[in-house]
Amino acid sequence: MKTPSSLDFLTEALRRLPGIGPKSAQRISYHLMQHDREGAAMLGRALTQAVERIHHCRMCNTFTENDVCETCLDPERDPALLCVVETPADQLMIEQTLTYKGLYFVLMGRLSPLDGIGPRDIHLERLMQRASDGVVQEVVLATNFTNEGEATAHYISETLKARGLKVSRLARGVPVGGELEYVDAGTIARAMLDRRAT
Repeated sequence: MKTPSSLDFLTEALRRLPGIGPKSAQRISYHLMQHDREGAAMLGRALTQAVERIHHCRMCNTFTENDVCETCLDPERDPALLCVVETPADQLMIEQTLTYKGLYFVLMGRLSPLDGIGPRDIHLERLMQRASDGVVQEVVLATNFTNEGEATAHYISETLKARGLKVSRLARGVPVGGELEYVDAGTIARAMLDRRAT
């Protein structure tokens, strides 16, 4: 039995989402059409509205509906501190800690030469302009601790240091509540190297 082409199109569209394989996409498509057409219509409207209204902040490159995002406009923020993250989701996680009161720059990715992602693809020129504005005193690199994230942090660090800027990196180590016996050796080794005085 051949399914309707609109259903095929919906299934293919859902497959583009991370973590959604062919079977899951098909299940979601059938569920929406059979049990939740109102939810499907709402999802369609929300996606259309988001695509039309959301763009990048002129200052920090995160998602916003305005020219400049609320974080960049917040007078309570310390403009001398600039935290570099890979994605808006990473920025949100740092915000939820309530420990950082500076500004951000969102790369929207990380360097990955094997995937053809170079410095231009992650807006490094914009970051350099932002970090060299004469106001920023310290750049905190908060890229992920993957191979690509580490390479990105190293590249940015060397470039910023060459411009005379202070650069720091998020510390790594044993997670809060973690027991050493259950933590991998690499994490313990990094925690030992990154130890600090108490």
